[in-house]
Amino acid sequence: MRSQSCDILIHGGGPVGLACAAWTLQKFPGAHLTLLDRNPENDADLASADSRGIALSHGSKLLLDTIHAWPQECADIHRVHVSQASRFGRALMTREELKQDALGHIIRYRDIHITLRQALRKIQANSPNFVWQHIHGNDVANLIPAKCVVHAEGGLFKKQDWVEAGRDYGQSALVGLIEVENAAPYTAWERFTAEGPLAVLPSHYGPNTLNLVWCGSPESSQRRLQLSDADFLISLQNEFGSRIGRFIKIQDRRLYELGLNYRKEITHGNEVWIGNAAQALHPVAGQGLNLGLRDAYLLAEKLVGVFSGSTENQTLLTIQDALEGYAQSRKADRTTTIGLTDFMARVFTSNLIPIVLARGLALSALQWLPPVKTALARQMMFGRR
Repeated sequence: MRSQSCDILIHGGGPVGLACAAWTLQKFPGAHLTLLDRNPENDADLASADSRGIALSHGSKLLLDTIHAWPQECADIHRVHVSQASRFGRALMTREELKQDALGHIIRYRDIHITLRQALRKIQANSPNFVWQHIHGNDVANLIPAKCVVHAEGGLFKKQDWVEAGRDYGQSALVGLIEVENAAPYTAWERFTAEGPLAVLPSHYGPNTLNLVWCGSPESSQRRLQLSDADFLISLQNEFGSRIGRFIKIQDRRLYELGLNYRKEITHGNEVWIGNAAQALHPVAGQGLNLGLRDAYLLAEKLVGVFSGSTENQTLLTIQDALEGYAQSRKADRTTTIGLTDFMARVFTSNLIPIVLARGLALSALQWLPPVKTALARQMMFGRR
């Protein structure tokens, strides 16, 4: 295994690390960049991996299109319907209101992962100084001297090796595929229940097979996981209601624990943290990977600005200044997105009557105040610059 020095060392071969490498090399093919990847080298070994439906914003699609990394199989969202279960208040967002091709897209995690790997291999063909190492264990990273170290190994909440700031929501997400009789096409449904958000989202399997994300207490979620299919469908129908139609089949149920981890400082010296290594969010509103991709894209711009210039200007001070500039440029987007998802995760699970009434009024106001709804939708789609 080679352990030569490099200018840029990226830890993590998930979507965010791959995207950061791809954008950096696309803009500067001569970059001395090493990517450390704990995933198998063969894409076929990932074909049966994580099949969760991941929400990607239209802004993320535009970014990924620049490196030809958009999966062929995806489901578009043209309408988002938000409401409270058994309470008043609802809002409807449409692509026509925002004059966009789509509000968002649902893609299997493994598909975006594999597509980014394939895109990076094409870029690699014109990148003579790029080294892609598939590794095992934790020692190899310490053997590779680098001028700049990018941490992009995130992981899921409670499976991360760092905890700095955040909260445990005391929730689990039960995910799966649900078949619905005569479902409305291209529509994402978000229902806020007494225990947390319940989302039914499009999938590429067809208009009547949808992605399910049902958040609840760990005890309730575990109980739902163990129900028979028939009893699960009855429980889901009772909780969601008949607005979407009749649920007729459930498959591939799994649980994920939910919480918030975030670093107060995302740079230190010549090191920088992006994606889930910088912030792991609650899945409400589906912002986690979108925020991470914006991290990767803007960091790549900063890295190219430093390392495409003369070697004499690649001092530790210059690199630190560039990374601090990156952190400052990400501050508004990170703060807004973390705050918004945290607020929604907490406020929409409260059963206090004043809060229940207030959020009902807020959803109603959102429906009847187009400028506010547009501003919120654009934050979800493109982040804050």
